[in-house]
Amino acid sequence: MSLESRSDDAVPELTARVVRAAFPKGTLATRVREVLGPVFRDDDFAVAFPRQGRPAISPGALALVSVLQYAEGLSDRQAADQVRARIDWKFLLGLELDDPGFDFTVLGDFRARLLAHGLEERVLDVVLSRLSDAGMLRAGGRQRTDSTQVLAAVRTLNRMEFVGETLRAALEALAAAAPDWLTPLIDASWVDRYGAKVDNYRFPKGDNARLEWAEQVGRDGFALLDAIGDAFAPAWLGEIPSVGILRRAWSEQ
Repeated sequence: MSLESRSDDAVPELTARVVRAAFPKGTLATRVREVLGPVFRDDDFAVAFPRQGRPAISPGALALVSVLQYAEGLSDRQAADQVRARIDWKFLLGLELDDPGFDFTVLGDFRARLLAHGLEERVLDVVLSRLSDAGMLRAGGRQRTDSTQVLAAVRTLNRMEFVGETLRAALEALAAAAPDWLTPLIDASWVDRYGAKVDNYRFPKGDNARLEWAEQVGRDGFALLDAIGDAFAPAWLGEIPSVGILRRAWSEQ
């Protein structure tokens, strides 16, 4: 992936007009842009991107997306969806309203490049400090909001999305293949947790709430795998591909 410079001196006129009409009081994204301006220059990231290769998404834009996804508690997939769908994010990033955004995997690659070249503190900490000073980004208690905290939080959200969606996919496959076997094992709370795709909702706020959610999903997954492995269960259940993925994911995670 190469570095593609992007002019970020001004928000496109139509984007600015629509956003101001839609959000007369502003949002976090619009306030960040109005208070701090473009914030990042792509040249700040030049060391992490070769001059040859396929064009890249603006690194400065990805840095801003990383900060916003931390502030709003979003996984990579959810954050990429916001870039496509939310006009206030387009305002922050200086994008046209019809900009298609990018694939969510670009964010993981971007973080890896930051870490590999030691840019996470030099770049992210600058904007995090400015946002905190402006009262727009606050950590809990006396905890300082810094790049380490941001990267760790995003990594946790991505893991939560992965395990939740892995379990949901296995349950959907079992519901189609063996509904009479599955029904007695689950109750209404399972439908609440896994009835919709995990990336369709926001994760619980706070470390304790997220830990509780993750532990519940872990218990549910182990209970399901134990039931599949029971001597009285149909042997072919373990051969369903999504069940195999669930078994591997629970072993690794």
